[in-house]
Amino acid sequence: MFENQPKGLYALALANTGERFGYYTMMAIFALFMQAKFGWDESTAGQVNAIFLAAVYFMPLLGGVIADKMGYGKCVTVGMAVMFLGYLCLALPTGNASYAQYVMFGGLGLVSVGTGLFKGNLQVLVGNLYDDPKYSSSRDSAFSLFYMAINIGAMFAPSMAKWITNQYLAGSGFVYDAANQDPVYLECLSGAYGLCFGVACCSLVLSAVIYFVTRSWFKHADVTAKQAKAASAPVEELTPKQTKDRIMALLLVFFVVIFFWMAFHQNGSALTFFAKKYTNLQVEGPMRFGFNIFSMALVAVAVYTGFAAFQSKTSKTKSICAVVTVALLGAAYGLYAMMDPTTMAQPSDFQHFNPFFVVALTPFSMVFFGALANKGKEVSAPTRIAWGMFVAALGFGVITLASTDLISPMDLGDNTQSILSPSWLITTYLVLTFAELLLSPMGISFVTKVAPPKYKGLMMGGWFVATAIGNYASMLPSMLWNKIPLMYNWAILIALCLVSALLMFALLKKLKAMTE
Repeated sequence: MFENQPKGLYALALANTGERFGYYTMMAIFALFMQAKFGWDESTAGQVNAIFLAAVYFMPLLGGVIADKMGYGKCVTVGMAVMFLGYLCLALPTGNASYAQYVMFGGLGLVSVGTGLFKGNLQVLVGNLYDDPKYSSSRDSAFSLFYMAINIGAMFAPSMAKWITNQYLAGSGFVYDAANQDPVYLECLSGAYGLCFGVACCSLVLSAVIYFVTRSWFKHADVTAKQAKAASAPVEELTPKQTKDRIMALLLVFFVVIFFWMAFHQNGSALTFFAKKYTNLQVEGPMRFGFNIFSMALVAVAVYTGFAAFQSKTSKTKSICAVVTVALLGAAYGLYAMMDPTTMAQPSDFQHFNPFFVVALTPFSMVFFGALANKGKEVSAPTRIAWGMFVAALGFGVITLASTDLISPMDLGDNTQSILSPSWLITTYLVLTFAELLLSPMGISFVTKVAPPKYKGLMMGGWFVATAIGNYASMLPSMLWNKIPLMYNWAILIALCLVSALLMFALLKKLKAMTE
């Protein structure tokens, strides 16, 4: 799993983990923050959330164009500084006056620009490591590991947001209550959420330290096509037709994945509203395990030590890994056993299940597809994307079943119908994670492999533009939240996923011919 990987991969992955921890701490509570601070309804908060997500993922196109000329490493450095300023603006205690909205929007703009300079170009650096023939065969597995590292940060983020919220509320004599609309409570709650943006500032500092301390590990990959040519380094030469075909193939893939991101990024809006309005947040029994992030983290680590116990080449290492695995699982159970009989969850808590599943399931995915490749039955990235769209439709099928007998939001108003077991949302996130593992890391790997050398930054930016359009379109369920029956909202997402899956399957032969 970790064999034949350059150490630069781990440096870049850890730098990205810190940045993503701060970002997802913010995203876990951003929609809830807007509701508490400004009194916005689900539709307005959902639209702002979607526009911000679109901006965050659109800006890498601009960042890629700049990096293809200026250099990837320089853009990453500037991006971290700009993001820091943006999170700092969001963390400022501005109250709920009209100017507070301008400060918030200014901060969101800076975060978007900074992310555009940072995110895509960091991934281009990862891809450049695998232009070396020594490591080229490990490109797909590398992006699976890189994607797993991103989700380590995302996994802990909601729990950090919850801990800060609870501590801040307790200081004013409050406990979290989704139905409480008292102005004093809401002011306190928005203040708690504001502190979560400060976490993003701190995590960016950590990312910057990791990036600069380990820079020598990947500095050789910080080379644009123009710089490589000037240094007489070998650069893949493509004919104009090959360049055109590859760009067209990437554009077709980008078009399809728009619909996946539209559906997938309901985690910060519609699925969070669903958790707030319909899910029983008093968790009892074995399900409490899923709301202890430290127990879950130990299980995730145990998955990797368990795989190491089977894959190690010496009996001594196998034995050590097996013992560590058992110890980790025992410690995870011990933490669970010490929990109170009833755990009070918050809507943001559900957002840690997706990254946990990504981290825990990545080794199984790598082993499964690696075994197929060894048998000469390798599954191409476009094929995985097509199946990912189909699985995403199944994920929203789960939440549709859960919504069968629920009162629609338009009739529920500001009330809650907190009757559903958390298992419905957890299962939905599990199935959506299967879809994500099929689509996202392989899509990024496909871009770095197929993109013409002189357009690597631009094409990686194109991947994020597709994500941006999908994120912007993700506002649709929020806009319809109080206007149509709940099941119709999910049905729209299911239909879009199925149509795009069929389209992708229809394009497979054409994509193969265009990228050979």
